[in-house]
Amino acid sequence: MSSNIGVMGHPIGHTKSPVFQQAGLDELGIKETFEAWDVAPEDLEAKVATFRAEGFIAACVTLPHKQAVMPLVDELTEAAEAVGAVNWIFNRDGKLVGHNTDGTGFLRALKEKAGFDPEGVDAVVFGAGGAARAIVYALKTTGVARLTIANRTLEKAQILASEFSEGRFKPTAIGMDRDELANYVPYATLLVNTTSLGMAGGPAELATPATADMISADTVGYDAVYAPPETKFLREVEEAGGTPAGGMTMLVFQGIEGFEMATGKSAPVDIMFAAIEKALRSS
Repeated sequence: MSSNIGVMGHPIGHTKSPVFQQAGLDELGIKETFEAWDVAPEDLEAKVATFRAEGFIAACVTLPHKQAVMPLVDELTEAAEAVGAVNWIFNRDGKLVGHNTDGTGFLRALKEKAGFDPEGVDAVVFGAGGAARAIVYALKTTGVARLTIANRTLEKAQILASEFSEGRFKPTAIGMDRDELANYVPYATLLVNTTSLGMAGGPAELATPATADMISADTVGYDAVYAPPETKFLREVEEAGGTPAGGMTMLVFQGIEGFEMATGKSAPVDIMFAAIEKALRSS
């Protein structure tokens, strides 16, 4: 193994994680190279076994391995269990701990970059996949007043809502029909898109889960899609007078959360964001 910290996925060529992670390591004087490891599914178990080596620090985990690594670690944190996915593996004296920072990364993106605290608000999450799970978990822990999960396949939204229902927290599940959305979207002050609608190169690049005429001017609209930087959904939020926020901040903050847990040090957040912004401008 050439480095003690990095990110693994398959394929991995697109990842921007090494750019801002290396900037953080360099700023703190940590003599490590944040590498990108292309690990095919059939090689995953052998690769994870190498993480137990003395001196190994941590591995960020991206698609398609977030679920597959779960039985390969020794311990799962509450967040990893609740979300049903691992995006960081830490070596704690030879014991591997699987964690998920997507939810806390999302909350930091909202609070530190959009200036918005979701505690006590009405929120609508579009989608019911992996990103939605992490965000629903995060919104539950932060104490939103009401949460609606809207998904094209209603059954998936219902399953997600039921899994996170506890005590007074009972998310509502609805479909993506415009008439249904009209009963919830105008009254929400936080809208979060976790679907592929608007994604560059996706099947619906020019689509949006909600349009400006049903979005409140008091709303923060967050799009977990980060390519393109400004999606159709974010343009609709802006047109409504709301505050648009792009998904690159969540990507970077989930990495920063992992960086801080791996190194035990406060991340140089501004330095890391400057590095990713420079890389994106030149790409």
